Amino acid sequence: MSLPPPPAPGWSLQLVAAAYRVQTRLNRLLSDRARRRGWTTAALGYPGYAARGRARVRGRLLLAPAGTDPNARLDIPGWRRLLTLEQPHGEIDVSLGSTRVRARADEAGLIDLTVPVDLPPGPGAALLHVDGRPPVPAPVHVAAPDAVRGVVCDIDDTVWITGIRHPVRAAWRTFAGNGETRRPVAGMAALLTSLAAAAPHAPVVYVSNGPWNLAGPITRFLARNGFPPGALLLTDWGISPRAWFRSGQAHKRASLERLVLDLPGVRWVLVGDDGEHDPEIYRDFARSHPEQVAAVALRTVAPMGTAAPAGDERVGAVPVVRAGDGTALAARLDRWGVLPVPVSSGGRRRRRRPLRPRSPRRAAG
Repeated sequence: MSLPPPPAPGWSLQLVAAAYRVQTRLNRLLSDRARRRGWTTAALGYPGYAARGRARVRGRLLLAPAGTDPNARLDIPGWRRLLTLEQPHGEIDVSLGSTRVRARADEAGLIDLTVPVDLPPGPGAALLHVDGRPPVPAPVHVAAPDAVRGVVCDIDDTVWITGIRHPVRAAWRTFAGNGETRRPVAGMAALLTSLAAAAPHAPVVYVSNGPWNLAGPITRFLARNGFPPGALLLTDWGISPRAWFRSGQAHKRASLERLVLDLPGVRWVLVGDDGEHDPEIYRDFARSHPEQVAAVALRTVAPMGTAAPAGDERVGAVPVVRAGDGTALAARLDRWGVLPVPVSSGGRRRRRRPLRPRSPRRAAG
C-alpha cells in the first residue's frame, strides 16, 4: 500500500523559501563580484570551550580585500558589522595543540568544529589556517576536568543594557551604537566573577540571540568591564529556508542541551533576565535536568521610573531568584548558599551557614 503524498507547503512557507533563494543568489552574485575585485577568503575566530578531551572551536569564513584584516575592525556601528560577505561551505585547516583537522563551514560561513584533543585547564587557542593569510586565533576556554560548577549567562539586559522591552531604543543601541557606547548592568560583573570563582577554571558560557557579527564588541566589552572570560554562543540573523527569522528560543534551548552533552558533570547557575524568554527557557531546562542546575538568577527589567521587583521561588529543588541588578541577585543567591563562601576584609574565609528563605514560592511544575 503506497503512502499518500505529503501535503504541499502553505503559501507563507513558499514565500519564505523563495525569499531565501533570492538572498542566496544575491550573496553569490556579490561574492563573485568581490572575488573579481581581488577579495579573498578570511577567517574570524570566536571564543569556544573545551573539556574532557574535546574542544569546540568556533569561527566564520568571509570575503575581505586582500591584505586587510577583518578582525581589526574596532568599535564601528553595529549596522556596519552586519554588512559582510560570508563564504558558505568554505574549507580551512584548524590546528589545536598537536592536532590538525579539516573544517567545512555551513551555509552561513560558520565553523562549529569538535576537535578531539587533551588540553590543560585555562585559556587556550585554536588556529584557523586560510591560504594566503596569517593564522587566525580562536580562543578556547578549557574547563578543569573535575569541574562541577559553571555559569551560563545571557547578554542583552543581563550583561549590558539593551532595553529590549523598548524596541526602538533597543534597535538604536544595537545598530547605531558599539561596544564603547554600551553600559553594563550594575553589579553583574562582580556576580559572575564570584560564581566563576567557586572552583579553578570553572566553565563560563555567554549565550545570546545576538548575531555572530557582534562577537568582537561583546568580547572586548566583557574584558573592559571586568566580566570573567568565557565562550560565546551566538546565532545567525537572516532568512532561513523555513522561516523569516531564526528562533532565538530554539537557539538557547539547543545551546543548553549541547552543554549537557559536552560537560555532563557540571551543575550550572543560569543567569538571565525577564525581558524576553529566559524565565521560561531556564525553568524548562531545570525541570528536565534538575541534577545539572544549581540555581536560576533572573534580573527583573522594570519599566523606567519603577522599582524592580524581587523574590525567590523554586522549580523542584532548584532555587530561582529575581532582583534588579547583580548586587541584589548576589545577595539572594548567597541566602541559598550558591555563592562561594564570602571572604572577610582581613582576607580570611568566614564560615557561615547559608540561609534559606522562610517560605519561597514554588513555581508551577
